[in-house]
Amino acid sequence: MEIFKATNVTKDYAGHRALDGVSISTKEQSIFGLLGPNGAGKTTLIRIINQITAPDAGEVQLFGRKLKANDIQHIGYLPEERGLYKKMKVGEQALYLAQLKGLSKRDALKSLKYWFEKFEIQPWWNKKVEELSKGMQQKIQFIITVVHKPKLLIFDEPFSGFDPINANLLKNEILDLKNQGATIIFSTHNMASVEETCDHIALINQSKKILDGPIDEIKESYKQDIYEIETTVPHDVTSEFSRNGFQLIDYELKGLSQRVKFRLEKEMTSNDLLQMLMQKMEIRSFREVIPSMNEVFIQVVGHANPKKQTA
Repeated sequence: MEIFKATNVTKDYAGHRALDGVSISTKEQSIFGLLGPNGAGKTTLIRIINQITAPDAGEVQLFGRKLKANDIQHIGYLPEERGLYKKMKVGEQALYLAQLKGLSKRDALKSLKYWFEKFEIQPWWNKKVEELSKGMQQKIQFIITVVHKPKLLIFDEPFSGFDPINANLLKNEILDLKNQGATIIFSTHNMASVEETCDHIALINQSKKILDGPIDEIKESYKQDIYEIETTVPHDVTSEFSRNGFQLIDYELKGLSQRVKFRLEKEMTSNDLLQMLMQKMEIRSFREVIPSMNEVFIQVVGHANPKKQTA
């Protein structure tokens, strides 16, 4: 079932086209990565989903129907630019914002107690926000985002400013929310986080969607018949590959082993290659090199923006 769907969404600002016919959809209980370079249009789309602004053309649907004003209670939004009231006490502010999302005071207190205990921050309930570290403030904002158990969660750069331990803590909470039934739209420039959390991504560049699909399928489609082997020394691997017409990409000698990365010839299968190598040397490891999402991102955006790539 599709929780959210945008169809041919277009948005202009004073002669600048922020979104140009963008269509995406998110399935129930999944994590969807909304990716793109700065200024691509991601934030504009997020603002449209949250009804901060409206599209000039196209349609946005939630739960299979057109987005309505009161749907905001079904959405949790953690913006990149955090916005807590500095002079207000943490607990008082969290309670107020939870009630704005439709919770009764009793239910809000119960849910906030659960999250404050989970993050071990009960002592900060009566502290002013300005007394908290940046990381602690972000934990509070995360709690406020999820406290009303929304069906759709939108996280914009959720790990920004976190140390590795707290970033991992937050990542696990996001995965747990998905397992509990939430659908999540996740916008970030951290491609490692995308690979660890997302099921599906869309890449927006210069207001247009230029890539869309499940992560595993996208990475598979961008592989280039590159393999890496590790062998014992002193075999002259570089000469062996040159004689057989392979394109050598990288070579590293490390202790008693050597690691070679090369591109496979089109007429040869990986099994053919492995059989040939095993006759000549001891193979310690053999693997196909699948591109990371960071490499895919750079390749796709670089191809779409050739002037920036050569500037």
